[in-house]
Amino acid sequence: MEPERERTGRIPKKGRKRRRVPNKVVGTAEALRASWNLERQQPEAKKARLSTILFAENCEVTHGQLCELLKYAVLGKSNVPQPSWCQLFHQKHLNNVVVFILQGMSQLHFYRFYLEFGFLRKAFRHKFCLPPPSSDFLADIIGLQKKQIIRDLPKAMEGSLPSASSKVSINLQNDPIVQKYGSKKVGLTRCLLTKEEMKTYHFPLQGFPDCENFVLTKCNGSVTDNSPLFGLDCEMCLTSKGRELTRISLVAEGGCCVMDELVKPDNKIMNYLTSFSGITKKILNPVTTKLKDVQRQLKALLPPDAVLVGHSLDLDLRALKMIHPYVIDTSLLYVREQGKRFKLKFLAKAILGKDIQCPDRLGHDATEDARTTLELARYFFKYGPKKIAELNLEALASHQELQAAGLEPRSTAEVVQQLNTSVLECLDSMGQKLLFLTREADASELSSSKNCQTIKCLSNKEVLEQARVEIPLFPFSIVQFSFEPFSPSLTEEMNKRMRIKWAEMSTVYAGPFSKNCNLRALKRLFKSFGPVQSMSLILETHQPHLCIQYEVLEAAQLAIESLNGTLVEGTCIKVQRPVTELTLDCNTLVNELEGDSENRGTIYLSGVSETFKEHLLQQSSLFLGLEAVILPKDLKSGKQKKYCFLRFKTFGSAQRALDTLTGKDWKLKGRHALTPWHLHSWLRGLPPESRRPPGLRVLPPPLEQEALQMLKVDHPKIAAWRWGRKIGKLYHSLCSGTLCLILLPGTKSTHGSLCGLGLMGVKEEESTTPNMFL
Repeated sequence: MEPERERTGRIPKKGRKRRRVPNKVVGTAEALRASWNLERQQPEAKKARLSTILFAENCEVTHGQLCELLKYAVLGKSNVPQPSWCQLFHQKHLNNVVVFILQGMSQLHFYRFYLEFGFLRKAFRHKFCLPPPSSDFLADIIGLQKKQIIRDLPKAMEGSLPSASSKVSINLQNDPIVQKYGSKKVGLTRCLLTKEEMKTYHFPLQGFPDCENFVLTKCNGSVTDNSPLFGLDCEMCLTSKGRELTRISLVAEGGCCVMDELVKPDNKIMNYLTSFSGITKKILNPVTTKLKDVQRQLKALLPPDAVLVGHSLDLDLRALKMIHPYVIDTSLLYVREQGKRFKLKFLAKAILGKDIQCPDRLGHDATEDARTTLELARYFFKYGPKKIAELNLEALASHQELQAAGLEPRSTAEVVQQLNTSVLECLDSMGQKLLFLTREADASELSSSKNCQTIKCLSNKEVLEQARVEIPLFPFSIVQFSFEPFSPSLTEEMNKRMRIKWAEMSTVYAGPFSKNCNLRALKRLFKSFGPVQSMSLILETHQPHLCIQYEVLEAAQLAIESLNGTLVEGTCIKVQRPVTELTLDCNTLVNELEGDSENRGTIYLSGVSETFKEHLLQQSSLFLGLEAVILPKDLKSGKQKKYCFLRFKTFGSAQRALDTLTGKDWKLKGRHALTPWHLHSWLRGLPPESRRPPGLRVLPPPLEQEALQMLKVDHPKIAAWRWGRKIGKLYHSLCSGTLCLILLPGTKSTHGSLCGLGLMGVKEEESTTPNMFL
């Protein structure tokens, strides 16, 4: 990011070749190809733009990941790797970076006062959750934390990392392996996954609904530190029913392979996944061994106290359709920062100094992989967590990412400097300064940095006035507004009412029905609109009614739109939401949610079958403009649910796809989306709240009544409306090509923490985005 001229400090507009990413789509070709001519692809000028879909599966982005994006925005690909959670294309065409921080606000405030945040929700298509703030939110996202330097690198990595002998201190207590296991050596039993961990990481467990037909091993003995270890690795192929087993390798503790079997899947093979499994049609054709044969052999081979060791072992056990209580997963044993996992190939090289899964081989060697996991487990027992922390695997992995991005640092110190540098240091290396606008009372350690031009103001109003003048003069600006937070008691009341409101919005009453109605048919009818949390028959009325609470808002709205006023079993029924003080503005809120920039171009589909998913995986060019397919999973079972969201580049593409998929060729129901995807994740994390019965409420609750009497400029409800508009006007004054982030950091207190929310976009960014599946 070179300064173009001294006064403005803007980033010069240099281009680079555009990478084209093929669409990955699903649908019926005949119905859609006729519409393709309506949207001709025009040559596109190179402009900075962001990816539409976040890589983070739960849509939560850490403060460190925010720092990754900001550093990449400053330095670009030639100096640091692309952020791990999103993609910023044509970084050289960025003109400015502006970060607005609304201190004292959280995700709860945004959705509690959703209608008041009119500009923010409509202008920014990219939204994501933030964790509750740490002691210094600003320092975290700028990267002002203490540096961790590589020390005592393993000999195995010396060839790929020059000057590996440099030694400086590292704070071992911050290493995630030390935080989990302590610094002293641990035995086998300490490394076993607990039942809760197995549940969290979707291991098959007895009694779970998706494991009804799974086979239990005969391991019911008492496990000790001397119990036998067995390395396990499986290879799979893709069949009409999903992934199925094609090879299993079991290695005993001495390194001897006690079982290595090819397995013929029960269902039709769609893809042999040869590049991973090494299995081909020719290899598998003569095989007669079936899954039940392998299950029988494993039950006979494993002693009562056997411990299975593997890498992402949950996938292997699910492929085997077996349940085993004693497991060590090396992807979780060598835990990485922020819950990410190291690849087995990387751990083999970094820890053991051996090369596996070499590119010149056809697929992976399951026996070699199983043996490697055993060796990694024994290394962990022998040397302990402290030794592994000293290897600083995180820095080594990041170094490999730098090399993969085409970067070759000259020394270990340079590697660490690139990985741990702050945004301020990045700007300094470009000969630029950061602008920091804040109220005087809220100045942080950032204010004292020599490479930061800090302007302290007396009020939020003055911060805004200064921002209009100063932002155009700096390539990177942070504008911090501060608002008085709600009291803990009022915050809890808001949280409770938010849960109730969403439950009531997702609930419908339907009826009247005849007294001899077919209840089973009615249940099928209402379940066809989406997943149902509860359904009850109401008999207090003259004729029966149904109360249905849906899992997603889209399902409830679809049921209302499809069935209200229609004839069901010869009776004209009404389908409506409960009427309470929390749902009085429901119609307005639904309309605004549908117009949310993140929902524009996204459709919701219910009744998604396995056949539909097969088309989804196999056909890649049938819907014009499809950007992403989101297939939600059940948190307990890990199974994909029978609904999905399809996200398109334009509203027109989404509408044509919706018309096609809800036509006669597909037995699907759908509508335009109402709930931003990150909101699904946040709502699932809220504690359950039973829906209260509707009743007459003339006065607001005492706590909210008290808040309404104290309304002032800094009250969050008023601030949401007033400052959303003010920031909107400031945003419109920014130059094209400005990366803009709006951060509501969340709140943290002894009474409970609230998650934050982030919104981001590049002003006048291209509408095209990379295609990807979640």
